[in-house]
Amino acid sequence: MRVLLVEDDNLLGDGIKTGLQQQDYIVEWLQDGQAAVLAIGHEDYDVVVLDLGLPKLPGIEVLKQMRTLGKTVPVLILTAQDSIDDRVNGLDAGADDYLTKPFDLDELYARLRALIRRSSGRAEVVIRHGDIELNPASHQVYQAGQLVDLSRREFAVLQELMENSGRVMSRVRLEQGLYGLGEEVESNALEVYVHHLRKKLGSKLIRTIRGVGYMVDKAVY
Repeated sequence: MRVLLVEDDNLLGDGIKTGLQQQDYIVEWLQDGQAAVLAIGHEDYDVVVLDLGLPKLPGIEVLKQMRTLGKTVPVLILTAQDSIDDRVNGLDAGADDYLTKPFDLDELYARLRALIRRSSGRAEVVIRHGDIELNPASHQVYQAGQLVDLSRREFAVLQELMENSGRVMSRVRLEQGLYGLGEEVESNALEVYVHHLRKKLGSKLIRTIRGVGYMVDKAVY
């Protein structure tokens, strides 16, 4: 899962980024509103954590501009501005959730998982496909009740595909969920992870869409 963090406080931003990375998110951290608008216009993210008190362009304007651009990515406002008017203005501008400072990192993680779950049209915490169960909170995968040992990046690929079952996910989109900006992407890394997942979970789970990417078919129950 790929997160855009927009926070100008160095200490807080570093703490959030480190915490999210420990939860296996790919995090891009920006510190001003103009850079955030530029990034959102050119990159795809699963969720945005947005401070309101930003230099160059206030967070509320970042939010308005991204919604004007048609970007539907879930946005969690993270701010010390905790009046009722602030919350109403943020939600009316297109935010999906609101968390005031100071906060607990565990609550932030839970709220992000909920936003991603709702954006995928999912009500349940656990993602299911046939006899496979993936739990984003515990980072565990079970098949037929048996725990499956997956690497961090194998889990990330599987989660992206299962969150978007029935949709073809491009190579670029999947690689973005594995590597942050500036990280070198090995040319065949994605194929290796898909190969490992097929060996561990069955060859029919992930389909190759030639010239485009991969997909997990919509589960039929």
